[in-house]
Amino acid sequence: MVSSLKELIDEPEMGHNDDPEEIFIRSGVSWENYEALLTKLEDNPHYRVTYLDGILEIVSPSIRHEKIKTNLGMLLERFFYSKRIRFIPMGSFTFRNKAKKAGAEPDECYCIGEEKSIPDLAIEVVVTSSNLSKLEIYRRLGVTEVWFWERNEFKLYHLRDNSQNDKATVYPDTYGYEQITKSEILPQLDISLLERCISISYSLQAIDEFEQGLSSGLID
Repeated sequence: MVSSLKELIDEPEMGHNDDPEEIFIRSGVSWENYEALLTKLEDNPHYRVTYLDGILEIVSPSIRHEKIKTNLGMLLERFFYSKRIRFIPMGSFTFRNKAKKAGAEPDECYCIGEEKSIPDLAIEVVVTSSNLSKLEIYRRLGVTEVWFWERNEFKLYHLRDNSQNDKATVYPDTYGYEQITKSEILPQLDISLLERCISISYSLQAIDEFEQGLSSGLID
């Protein structure tokens, strides 16, 4: 089993990295080498591996990152249960498409309603900035909605058909993401309530305040 990012990539200089959230980027990586790395990491789900057009990024998340990710998933699932929304949690499963030269492992992702090959919602907790365009990767994979948690707030994006929506971010083909303020696949969810409760350090307190918000009518 791989025990460190330094061991994984065999780069001695990585041993001098004082940042608890390590990040490694390499260009010119073939799809075959990307898949070989995923196989190597099958028994070690700690690392997040992202691939776009031959650029490979590996992140070893910090403890702070993992705490936020865990709280986020815990609260979202409380929301699903309270609203009786059928969902399929897919965690940090690897989604990839060889033809589109893209692959990603979101921090959390969900199918809403029924299980699908690609999640409806992908969530990224951003602690260390990435050099790859995660939105472009998710666009190529066809994820309907993408949320980024960064600096204690969410940025939400919904996939649009650019031929019908001039506000959408322009990409080489017809589909792109538009930034939104309210989730369109989970319209009952109060994003500001979720933001507030994710930032609470103690899990029980976060759950209590979130459920109070649900029951008090903050969420219709």
